[in-house]
Amino acid sequence: MLSKVKTCYINGLVAADIEVEVDISNGLPALNIVGLPDVAVKESKERVRAALINSGFSFPMKRITINLSPADVKKEGTHFDLPIALALLSADEQIELKEEFEKAVVLGELSLDGKVKRVYGVLPMLLEAKKRGFTKMVIPTENIEEAKILDGVEIISVDSLKQLIEGIKGIKKMKTFIGNGADPKSELNQYYDDDFCNISGQENLKRALEIAAAGSHNVLMIGPPGSGKTLAAKSLPSILPSLSFDEALEITKIYSVAGILDEGQGLVKKRPFRSPHHTSSMVSITGGGRIPKPGEVSLSNYGVLFLDETPEFNRNTLEVLRQPLEDGKITISRANGTFSYPANFMLVCSMNPCPCGFYGTDSGHQCTCSPGQISRYIGKISGPLLDRIDLVVETTAVSYGDLTKKNTENESSKQIRERVEYARQKQAKRYDSSKIISNSQLSPALIKTYCKLDKETNNILKEFFHNMNLSARALNRIIKVSRTIADLDQSEQISSKHMLEAMQYRSINSLFWR
Repeated sequence: MLSKVKTCYINGLVAADIEVEVDISNGLPALNIVGLPDVAVKESKERVRAALINSGFSFPMKRITINLSPADVKKEGTHFDLPIALALLSADEQIELKEEFEKAVVLGELSLDGKVKRVYGVLPMLLEAKKRGFTKMVIPTENIEEAKILDGVEIISVDSLKQLIEGIKGIKKMKTFIGNGADPKSELNQYYDDDFCNISGQENLKRALEIAAAGSHNVLMIGPPGSGKTLAAKSLPSILPSLSFDEALEITKIYSVAGILDEGQGLVKKRPFRSPHHTSSMVSITGGGRIPKPGEVSLSNYGVLFLDETPEFNRNTLEVLRQPLEDGKITISRANGTFSYPANFMLVCSMNPCPCGFYGTDSGHQCTCSPGQISRYIGKISGPLLDRIDLVVETTAVSYGDLTKKNTENESSKQIRERVEYARQKQAKRYDSSKIISNSQLSPALIKTYCKLDKETNNILKEFFHNMNLSARALNRIIKVSRTIADLDQSEQISSKHMLEAMQYRSINSLFWR
């Protein structure tokens, strides 16, 4: 007998529906899974066999063929276990699937005792299923919080195979609920462990980070050890604007696919802050693996990617950041397919001026590095990568007076965030007809439209361009930063003072080669 059950598969963040077809016929006992299954899918026959027997059902000793349709697409993951078991029981006439279940999407991994375990990538798969008209979903109980985001869809949560079969037979009532799709803004938690009021001194650094947050610009901090670079970077998310529902949804999809959503967590409600160690591999930063998963550039989408002690990272690892910084996404090509993940992040880097950390500083420490050591250390960050950094800010050693100040004397993240949100609102309104949301995303064509300069400001920029031997990319980034500074100043016109402030964050030569 033939039976069919609907499920899904996922490629990157793109999901599509799959039909699990099970045919049981006479012949020598055998079980074959066809339709380009990977190792995890092929092994599901052993999990399904044990789960059926340990749940009190019989496993048919006949010739069983399981087809995952369409058959020309590579199938990966353990979420095919539950739909295979359901279709198998139906084909063996141990249960009768009602018409409503024939049109439901079923997801779940089976343990050997028949329990249904959590699976990854549930949210993007359910969203795709909803787009295709499915109104009933069967998922593991552990994935409930993700499913609640869907609006107007009936969700059946199951703890075990036996519980699901008893619900289908009408022996017990199944646990069902309707997703509410509520906008998370009212529930967003604006509390962060790190606040700008905890940063002593460093007014120029705090100003630079405010500009970066207002325009979503990339930042490089250079200074001696202990000057507050790491604390400032960790505090940056506390001044970023609240996530929109669409942004939160996209971040949650990425985290769902990566399998790093905390148990019981639904929608991600805070902007990500990722700080990989300098020993991280290129694959962990960009994403990849046998089954390509999102890397740090995608996990920090709509948030901050912080590279502490940037020159300590492998140079090749740093160079792969160039493409996602320009495109806002990363594409991973493998033999079994091409996977694309969003990578719209703010890059925040920190470094010492030399290996010992005290070259050219007024901290009272004597630099012990040779000119060759300093040159090699700084040279680990290539010119093309520096070209993609909008603001370079120098930090200095913090004085005792600044350290003993009360936190209440410093401006809090809440106060700074109000100015940042105002600037972001101006940008959203200005670029309403475009496909961008912040100044950092302006293309050369849009810069000419939205960043008009008066004669005085243009002359200042022209002189700076020639004196600093800037590239076209660097010139555009200065203009974009000046546009952000003008927005913070509540000015529609970019004036000379806005341009001059933007230029001081681009004076890389004076910081790198004294």
